[in-house]
Amino acid sequence: MLKNNQEITIIVKTLFGLENVLVEELQKLGAKDIQVLNRAVQFTGNIALLYQSNLHLRTAIKILVPLKSFVTRDQHSLYKHIKEIDWSAYLDRHSSFVIRSVVHSNYFKHSLFVSQKAKDAIVDQLRDENGNRPSVDTENPDLYIDLHISDDKATVSLDSSGLPLNQRGYRKSAGDAPLNEVLAAGMIMLSNWNGQSNFIDPMCGSGTLLIEAAMIASNTAPNILRKEFAFMRWANFDKKLWTQIINNAKSSQRIPDKKEIKIIGSDLSMGMLEIAQRNISGAGLSSIISLRNKQFNQFLAPAGQGILVFNPPYGERLKVKQIEDLYASIGNSLKNNWKNYEAWILSSNYDAFKHVGLKPHKKIKLFNGSLECRFTSFPIFEGSRKDYIENKEEDKEFYGDDK
Repeated sequence: MLKNNQEITIIVKTLFGLENVLVEELQKLGAKDIQVLNRAVQFTGNIALLYQSNLHLRTAIKILVPLKSFVTRDQHSLYKHIKEIDWSAYLDRHSSFVIRSVVHSNYFKHSLFVSQKAKDAIVDQLRDENGNRPSVDTENPDLYIDLHISDDKATVSLDSSGLPLNQRGYRKSAGDAPLNEVLAAGMIMLSNWNGQSNFIDPMCGSGTLLIEAAMIASNTAPNILRKEFAFMRWANFDKKLWTQIINNAKSSQRIPDKKEIKIIGSDLSMGMLEIAQRNISGAGLSSIISLRNKQFNQFLAPAGQGILVFNPPYGERLKVKQIEDLYASIGNSLKNNWKNYEAWILSSNYDAFKHVGLKPHKKIKLFNGSLECRFTSFPIFEGSRKDYIENKEEDKEFYGDDK
């Protein structure tokens, strides 16, 4: 089993388009040897950093510790390589485990078959060694094992997270198609909002963007409410170290002054606002976030500067004319009421974007579930756009301008 002071390779899975945000988060935690992978980032660290990553990373989905990588093109070599891992270091006859497989390969077609062969290899090895075998538990296992196969390259890893890290623990009600928490946090961080100015979500739904923004503003660790991580069932779990990390996170929290910055959400549906309020209360952020029941064109911008982040309808349930009118009304309201703000809109409807009637400054490719989207910024400024661009501190798009 892994030792506390041992330097290990760690892989963090994330969503497409958030890799560079995740790199910045890892740099702040002190990670070394950082490498960007496909929808993932790899680094080196110790057990403490593994614990901290699960608690603090806003754009992480899963955090894995690779045990072995190998080339395989058939079930026999797959079985052989997995059986060569010393599973007695992680499992005994009282343990339970589950294997989650992801397969993108011409050699292996079915992830369930791959998981079954891997399970056979683990069980056979332990039974051959001591005559006992661990059990498989798909609901509440002691050990989560991740198996990833891309073409003929396989990697077996310990999953230190268990349930995906977007499951923060604050969501009491989901509402209709809620935004993934990791995507919401990533959108906010891509906008470069740092919790020092106003944050508005005028179509807030169940409140995910508001909650993630308030946690950034209050320096709240995103997974501080989670009751369990997979690493807590490992044989070497250091409860004292984990308690120290939790206490440090709690002592670093701060309550932003509502007179200095405002975090406000609005929605036309009172039912959605009730869901949002339950989730906000579940996150312990009711003192930071305000909710309104207003149409966007009735929403007056709070004094000062800030950003708006939208996740408006994309048009799946609306007629073409309705969606065009919606995006046009968003653009008109921005131009008339939101000077010195910057609006960020996530949408998969590229034609609808044209009806906003404002020139975009940045466009970032993201995925909302399976939908390919653009996360697009529209600065609303006094004077000419040329003056705005010349005066902006960061004219170059660090994350790439996808045109």
